[in-house]
Amino acid sequence: MAIELLNLGRVDYLPTYAAMQEFTNQRDLVSSTRENDQLWMCEHPPVFTQGLAGKPEHIFLPGDIPVVQTNRGGQVTYHGPGQVMGYPLIDLKRAGYFVKEYVYRIEEAIIRTLAHFGATGHRVAGAPGIYVRLDDPTGHAPLAQRPKIGATHQTEPDFTGLGKIAALGIKVSRNCTYHGVALNVAMDLEPFSRINPCGYAKLQTVDLSTIGVSVGWADAADILGHKLATYLAP
Repeated sequence: MAIELLNLGRVDYLPTYAAMQEFTNQRDLVSSTRENDQLWMCEHPPVFTQGLAGKPEHIFLPGDIPVVQTNRGGQVTYHGPGQVMGYPLIDLKRAGYFVKEYVYRIEEAIIRTLAHFGATGHRVAGAPGIYVRLDDPTGHAPLAQRPKIGATHQTEPDFTGLGKIAALGIKVSRNCTYHGVALNVAMDLEPFSRINPCGYAKLQTVDLSTIGVSVGWADAADILGHKLATYLAP
């Protein structure tokens, strides 16, 4: 069944969060075939969002930017203009795959989006999201820290020479997903210096413009939206 792709434009975070919860909760009240899964693409005014595992000490200078407690996984991150948000609202049971593969598919969609714009995205074992090499954002040499099949417990990630360009934060309720992924396109990155992004001190955050890719928000949202719809399909 196709994923319905909706571009919401710039919307406030709290009403969007509430709408995702409402959409997901309504799925319990009717047949699971009630409607297609949906994928919401949008951007938000400046806001810090804190995950369930979030620690207050990771937000040390919020200033005039609101902090919203959420029920997604992960720690604190920042959302703001120039960042593409993708919120997949998917019934995983119907789609036929589990949470670990869901995360992999989202990351793959981001990697393919970056490749479309000539950049190379990397996974880091134990640190969900997508990263780029600061000194060679278009190079294809694999990271030593990439996830490896059969690997056991990993040491603490080393982000030396890397910049985080996309963050994940998901929630699964009764097999249905919400929250999602943030891809930094062309934004004011200063607010990231007020937090430990995703709970990591000194983790550098970058966007496409930082690594020399000039693309508008609408074009980036269009490519990421279609990549997500493709890679998250059953």
